[in-house]
Amino acid sequence: MMVRVRFGPAGKPPWFKCKMHEVPILLREEGLDAFEFQAVRMGMPEKVVKIEDARLLAKNAAENDVLISIHAPYFINFSSEKESTIKMSKLRLLSTIKVAQWLNAKIVVFHPGYYGKLSKEDALRKVINSLKEVAEKMHELGIKDIYMGPETMGKLSQVGSLDEIIKMCQEIEFTRPTIDWAHIHAREQGLFKTVGDYLKVIDKIEKELGSEYVKNLHCHFTFVEYGEKGEIRHHTLEEEEFGPPFDKLAEAILEAGINCTIISESPILDRDAVKMKEILESLQEKLGKNM
Repeated sequence: MMVRVRFGPAGKPPWFKCKMHEVPILLREEGLDAFEFQAVRMGMPEKVVKIEDARLLAKNAAENDVLISIHAPYFINFSSEKESTIKMSKLRLLSTIKVAQWLNAKIVVFHPGYYGKLSKEDALRKVINSLKEVAEKMHELGIKDIYMGPETMGKLSQVGSLDEIIKMCQEIEFTRPTIDWAHIHAREQGLFKTVGDYLKVIDKIEKELGSEYVKNLHCHFTFVEYGEKGEIRHHTLEEEEFGPPFDKLAEAILEAGINCTIISESPILDRDAVKMKEILESLQEKLGKNM
């Protein structure tokens, strides 16, 4: 089975001395083929990003076979006690979706929200109800080729367990899960140790959502430090006292035969993306699998 795994950084590496639209060219030179545009600190992305710049970035990405995704603002919270915050969260996500159209990005990654004083069930229901309204607006706008990508979250205070993300994708149109392996590892206090541990998650997604949802899985990866409340901070692949183990994930991907995109959220971004790619290709050669 032919497997295509794309690798790239979460945002423009600070050592890339170029304009944003030139990033795909430099990534291609490194052998990378994915890029997650970071709108995380933008209040309303469509008011910050210029359409001509976005389209130039999209053009260079297409010419260099770099797949673009986009991460929505951190200021989103669909389970807030304040209706004004939920209203703004919908507008921020829709604004990011608009920029995704300019970028020819197929998935908009976002953090769903926080439990706050709500029960987990009530917080999740608030998120789902809000996202259904966003999906309805996408229908009204005629947007059919972009997915909202709710991300598995690393802190116990955040809405975003694997089960919650799956539930969102079961109930809401235009959604695909963003699987942050480090976040799951931190939230579950060191879950991933073996190839089988990763395969259980892949199998769960396929069983509960369908094979279409794992055919082109969008993922984040980094080594992570965690405590009793979950994620603390990200670490590089050189810091081997942390996990989860990437070689086991690479083997699980090859074993499952799935196409996916892996965005490096390591502090050294593209440099660890290159390392991840090398690990997977080495395993591929060893196991006799074809990409």
